[in-house]
Formats: sequence, C-alpha cells, structure tokens
Amino acid sequence: MGFVAMSNSRTCMKHLCTWVVNPLYFRPDLPQHNITNAARLIINPHTRFYTTKRDKQAQSSKENGFTPRTRPAFPHSVFSAGAARKRAEFLKQKSGLDAEDETPVRTRESPNMVLPDRPLTPSEWTNLKKDFSRPELFEKVMMEKLVRADIDVNIAKSLLSFVVQDKGTLSYEILLRYLTICVRARHHSEMFDAYDIMKSCFKTLDLGASALFIKGFSQTDRWREAISMLRDMKKALLPSPRNYGDVIAGAVLHGDSETSWMLYDELLELGLVPGQDTWQCLFQSGISQRGHEEKLFDVLLYMRDNQIYPEEPLIETIKAWFESLPDQRWRGKFSFATPSGDCRNCKASLESIQLTKEEYAQLKDEVMEKVIEGGDVFNKTNPEELKSFKSFVKQRPPFDIVIDGLNVAKMLPHAAQSETLLAVVSELEQQSLNILVLGRKHMLRHSGNWDRQNMRWIKQKAHCFFTEDISEDDPFLLYAALNSGVHCKFLSRDLMRDHKACLPDSATRRLFFKWQRGHQLVINHYTPGKRVRFERVLSYDTIIQTDGSSWHIPYDQKADDRATYEVPQKWLCLTRDK
Repeated sequence: MGFVAMSNSRTCMKHLCTWVVNPLYFRPDLPQHNITNAARLIINPHTRFYTTKRDKQAQSSKENGFTPRTRPAFPHSVFSAGAARKRAEFLKQKSGLDAEDETPVRTRESPNMVLPDRPLTPSEWTNLKKDFSRPELFEKVMMEKLVRADIDVNIAKSLLSFVVQDKGTLSYEILLRYLTICVRARHHSEMFDAYDIMKSCFKTLDLGASALFIKGFSQTDRWREAISMLRDMKKALLPSPRNYGDVIAGAVLHGDSETSWMLYDELLELGLVPGQDTWQCLFQSGISQRGHEEKLFDVLLYMRDNQIYPEEPLIETIKAWFESLPDQRWRGKFSFATPSGDCRNCKASLESIQLTKEEYAQLKDEVMEKVIEGGDVFNKTNPEELKSFKSFVKQRPPFDIVIDGLNVAKMLPHAAQSETLLAVVSELEQQSLNILVLGRKHMLRHSGNWDRQNMRWIKQKAHCFFTEDISEDDPFLLYAALNSGVHCKFLSRDLMRDHKACLPDSATRRLFFKWQRGHQLVINHYTPGKRVRFERVLSYDTIIQTDGSSWHIPYDQKADDRATYEVPQKWLCLTRDK
C-alpha cells in the first residue's frame, strides 16, 4: 500500500490488518479498596489553645488554653497547604542555593531525532531512520515522540505506511500509540478505522486499548458502544474510575442524565472513587438539567465523608451550579477562615476540629490495637518496657503536653541538644502544665550535647521517661497523649505518617489526621536565648460542611502545591440571600 493512500484514505487503513502482528497480553489492574464513610462531625465553635505568655497565675491548659506565638515566615499550621513547599524554599535560600545552581536533569531524548512537520514518503522516512543512532528502535521511539508532541495525525499515518513497507508488519505496540494520537486529538474517523483493524486482527484488546476506545467512542454519536465496552472490560477486571468517568461524560454530552447517574451509582457500588472531571461533568449537567439536585448534594456529602477537596475548575462549576438553582438565591464568595475558626465572608463559625467522645474512643482503641500493641511495634520495642511505661503513665495525673524529647532537641543542628530541650520545657512549664518528656537513655549520659545539669533541670520541670536507645518512641508518645484525654497535646516535628498508615481503614486514618491537626504542636522558630514560638494549632476542621442555610467548601488552589498531609486554606462560602 502506498503512502498517498495511507495518509489520505480512511478505507485503505483497514487493509493494514493483514500486516498486524499478535497483541500483547493484557494485565488487569488491581482493584481499589472500598472507601467507607467517616462518622458525621458535630459543630462546636469553641476553641482552646495553649499560651507561652508568662503568667504566674496561669491555670492548667484544660481551663485557660494556649495561644501560640507565630512568625510571619510561617503564619499557618504545618498542615496548611503549601507549608512544605515554603519550608523547602526557605531552607534552600538559607543554605545559599539558587535555582541556577541545581544540576540539570538528564533526559533520555535522542539528540539526533528530528520530528517532521509534514507527512513523509517512505523514502524520506528511510533517510531519517539512517541518521538515527539506534535504527532498531526508530519506529518505537519516533511514534512515542509523535504521541508526546501532539503531532498531526497524517504524519503518524505516514509513519505507519513506512513501517508496513519496511518491516511487512505492524506491531500491536505501534498501533496502540497511533490510537493514542487519534483519541487525544479527537480524530474520530481514524479512531474508528483503528478499531476495525484491531478488532479484526486480535482476539482480545489489552487494558490500554480498551480504555482508549471507551474514551474515544464516548465523545461520538456511537457513545453507547462505549457502555458495552465497559461491560466487556468488567467481565475480566475492575474498570478504573477514569473508564467510568469517560462513559459518564459521554452520557452527559448527549443529554442522557439518567444513564450518567446510573453509571455513577455503579461506580460507587464498586468502591471506586470518582475523579474530579466526573464530578465537574455532573455539576455542569445540573446547571442545564433539573431534577438531580439531591444527588448533587450527596456528591458534596460524599466528598465530605472521604475528606476530598475540589480543585479550582470543579469549585468554579459548583459555585455556578448553586447560583443557577431557581428560587433558592444562593450566592458564592471565595473566602478564608480566621484563626479563631470563623468564615471571613459570612462570619459563621466553622466546625470544631475536636473529636466527639465516640470518635475519640474509636480512635483510641484503634491506635492502641494497631499502632501501640501491634506486632510491628515489638520489632523495635521491648514489650516489658512498654508495660513499664503504661504503669508509669497510670501512676501520674493526665498530661497536658507530651514532648518527643529527642526530636525536639535536634531542632537546631549547631546548638547543644539539652539546652534546646530545656528551653522548650521551660517555656511550657510557665503555664503550670503537666508535662511529659519522652527520651532515650543515652540522653542521661553526660556529653557535649547532653549536659547533666540541664537534664537535672528538665527532670525538675517535667515528668521524664527514657526508653532504650533502640526502642521506637512514637508509640509511647501516642499512648501517653491519647490516654491522657482529649485536652492533651503533643510536641514533635514527626508527622506520624507511618503510624497513620498502620490504621485499618481510611475512615480511622481520617480520624487520626483530624486528631493530629488539633493536637500536634510544632515549634515555628527558636533562637537560643530568646522565646520559643509555636506554629498555630488548628481550631476548626477543614472539611466540607453545611448547616442547611449555608455551605462552606475548602478547595485546592493550583499554586499551593499541597502535600498529602496538608489541608487547603481557601474556602467557597455559599449563603442564601434573604
């Protein structure tokens, strides 16, 4: 078959099936675990803090609270979106590194690979291949580069024609990359031709081809065939949320909202988590089609229960949907939360981050079983030592602060560690707090870092428990903090991500993260001889919430570059006009 027929004729594409070789075996993706809903949260606007103000008449933190002193460099909590990136930039500047000093990343691009700007004849492709450093990989590498470059589909077709003439066959791998170009650029006619070729030449299609055909067909008048493809895929393996999202988008595009919601319900029943694009598509359909308002409110509650935050494109669509609801007079404004937990726009109090008694009891039991008494703990912890610690805690009144002594002491790399720890303990001791310092036994041996007199003063100001040097001390910290009650805070730079991962399900992990954000103190700044400043402890929960007459929805901003353990800072405030 010649080049002209290859690049300009749909019909001639189908003759390629005689040159296609056998397909790759497909491998099913692993199914995603079902996500259970978290317990409903209650609204509690009351907030308690610690304070480092020196007040000889200060009472326990259980009564007065603590107001952390913050610095402009990091005005938010360590859990605030973008905090990790800002810290990395700050430390980079402090170390004197600039962007231009960084070693450039090496790429695997072939220096002698030139992409054509028009369809080539087979002889032109032959000349290009001769100049390539590894001719045996020319077709594969070129097609991959054409995919990444979002090239004209006719150039890709001319490459297929060359491969047929040069090798006498077309591999499944080459066809799959060509299909990617067709679907991505919405060349539906060429996609249909590729579908006919692959269906006639291969008994089965792998996951990649099936997903591409589902996406491509969903964009056309043949979108219902994509549903059949989804059903066929489901017989062999669990489809992905993206597969369902593509078909849902096809149903919405063609005005069949009933089918879109049927597929959405099926997606949830399979335990899959919908993508942001899927939700955006459903909210967009809700603007033009009425009758599914309750389902869209349920989408928001699902996001709340699973602590999922809309991204900027989705939050704009949610705002537009609310404001389009007839006779409800919703008005949306983008806002922030005040440190005290109020919405700056409507002044309403956001939900407290404090756990309910039921949530606290559930979390305490799970942490005790999975983290503290779990089998993994004893790899680094002597059971007898943990038993001794439990007895130690039981014989003392509930603690107000539990300090990870070694973690805090190493905060300043060039300062004596015992002096740093003493400064922190002294700062907190001013508030008549019942303090526990957890340490390691080597801290009791006099050295340059561990001055014996400093350690004697620390033991006078706080209860102290020193584990074996090889012991894992985080379980001790979690046990003491949770056993002391809901008022107890803990001080550590460790974000406990490994321990959170040990918890049995996503709902319990979300409870742990909620408790952590409301109870973990992190030192913001300390200069020897000066006051210790702590980062702000969150008083409100960053979660989608409503009281019926208003909605507050935290969302992700593109510029924040939020880490997984951080929460958004910006909110959509939706209120009804009176």
